[in-house]
Amino acid sequence: MEDVTYKSFRYMCKKYGADVMYTEFVSADALVRNIEKTMRKMTLFEFDRPVAIQIYGNKVDAMVEAARVVEEAGPDFIDINFGCPMKKIVKKGNGAALLRDIPKMVEIAGAVAKAVKLPVTAKTRLGWEATDKPIVEVAERLQDAGIAALAVHGRTRCQIYSGNADWSLIGEIKKNPRMHIPIIGNGDINGPLKAKAFYDQTGVDALMIGRGAIGRPWIFKEVKHYFETGEELQAPTVPEIVENVKEQFRLSLEWKDKELNAIREMRRHFAKYFPTLPHFRELRVKLLRAEELRDVLMFLDEIAETYADYRVDYTNASLR
Repeated sequence: MEDVTYKSFRYMCKKYGADVMYTEFVSADALVRNIEKTMRKMTLFEFDRPVAIQIYGNKVDAMVEAARVVEEAGPDFIDINFGCPMKKIVKKGNGAALLRDIPKMVEIAGAVAKAVKLPVTAKTRLGWEATDKPIVEVAERLQDAGIAALAVHGRTRCQIYSGNADWSLIGEIKKNPRMHIPIIGNGDINGPLKAKAFYDQTGVDALMIGRGAIGRPWIFKEVKHYFETGEELQAPTVPEIVENVKEQFRLSLEWKDKELNAIREMRRHFAKYFPTLPHFRELRVKLLRAEELRDVLMFLDEIAETYADYRVDYTNASLR
């Protein structure tokens, strides 16, 4: 996820048990042009592994060249984004836009898979809109093109993130006797109960958690514990959450060139770390507007002190 799965957040997810990591997606065109900001997104650390660098684009030649550049960066596999629904991506024919041009999607997948030695995986959605959900056929065609594993988000592009993810078609892909590559289910996993329900419903090979981990990187620990024991872990206290936020923030400060850049990088996470707290709006606004390190730390300490006896109720927290 762009501006989300950067280094400090990946570290926190790995700390709490995420098995496989993905970088922020990177533009094939930008890689071909050697854009410095894009190249920095491919910086990997040993804690990441196994890790994928995810690329997106709609030109076969550019995607092939970008994949070769990515291979040199040393990930464990390369992932192709055929699913991003955001307007700025789709309007240029990238991401989920390729769900309207399946032949080109398959051509890109095949060309990239042939161009590199690393495994190539892909992520996509059910289809473009409610009346167009070709994912079962698309999955077969991507497999035949050389894709080594497929992650599917249970919504169409037109849904963006509205409504509920539909896992029934993900289950159909997995139960299709022609499919032999791993199928990864994604969408609306906001805790261990849903993770188990979706897994049991579909029999997928793995679960992918995206938005559900923002502000809650320990969700991976919670899910694993529930799968192993059938019991839910108690939610962390607000002071415990604050310590996690500080740890992630310190890592961002170490890895960014300027203090303010680290603060801005963290704001999306600040906004998600404390859902469902009563009368929290004023402190939340202060935290999100802070532009100096001392102020960020001061507001975090104030949150910890004000809500010292609270645990966050994630059952009522929104993924939006």
